[in-house]
Amino acid sequence: MSDKKNSAGHLAALLCILVWGATFISTKVLLRDFSPVEILFFRFSLGFAALWLACPRALRLKDKKQEWLFAGAGLAGVTLYFLLENIALTYTFASNVGVIVAVSPFFTALLSFWLLAAEKPGLNFFLGFAAAILGIGLISFSGSASLQLNPLGDLLAVLAGLAWSFYSILTRKILAFGYNSLQVTRRCFFYGLLFMLPCLPFMGFHWGVERFAKVVNWGNMVFLGLGASALCFVAWTFAIKRLGAVKSSVYIYLVPVVTVITAALILDERITWMAGLGTVLTLAGLALSEMRQFRLWKKAASLR
Repeated sequence: MSDKKNSAGHLAALLCILVWGATFISTKVLLRDFSPVEILFFRFSLGFAALWLACPRALRLKDKKQEWLFAGAGLAGVTLYFLLENIALTYTFASNVGVIVAVSPFFTALLSFWLLAAEKPGLNFFLGFAAAILGIGLISFSGSASLQLNPLGDLLAVLAGLAWSFYSILTRKILAFGYNSLQVTRRCFFYGLLFMLPCLPFMGFHWGVERFAKVVNWGNMVFLGLGASALCFVAWTFAIKRLGAVKSSVYIYLVPVVTVITAALILDERITWMAGLGTVLTLAGLALSEMRQFRLWKKAASLR
């Protein structure tokens, strides 16, 4: 039974990564007609409405103090993560953001150790982190053949990865209370939208519904709102519930692969030799950091 639960968790995490790897491209397309905060607001409003229709029953908290965890998760995983990511896409390439955000598992492992009393990261973890940071440095310089630097966009992408790690940790703590994954996700969306509202007047938000007359705009918004937000956030919450915050975050390693390939195919972004080398180094570093965990899985499998 435990194996079936783990398998379901792995499949849910893999589904999320395959979809999320393409969201950088979809967002990049929408940025032609929408500002970062407009994409964020429309996307999660649509996602929240879909989740409410799917499960209109209100979530009753066992302890009012738990409300702070939901608020923190909404702020970190919706408002901060996606606002930082969307703004980063206005300064750097979609492939850059996809690769850099993949350092999130490092932050998740460290936060798990500090906040959840998880196992202390070993030497492989820090060696892998060093390799990944070197890879990120190469990616930052890979904007063009003339070594164009995109420091602001790349830094925002790193901060987005940190925000996502906080979301994963907070979600793990929330799920320990035994709540339904869909209801947890919807409540986090509510707080994400709530924290977003004060930003709207200062970030050039306007309704501009005529922009949705373009098929490419409403098509990408529906993909982001229903697929990447409503469906995948529920699936990711389910994966965290089954696998834990650290183990599910391992799947984020696949995001750069999906993003770089789709960026090349859809946006015609060239994969320079520095971007390619940086991607390999980042993924190698992330894999190295998980080598011990892989040995434990292999050993456990051999004992069955």
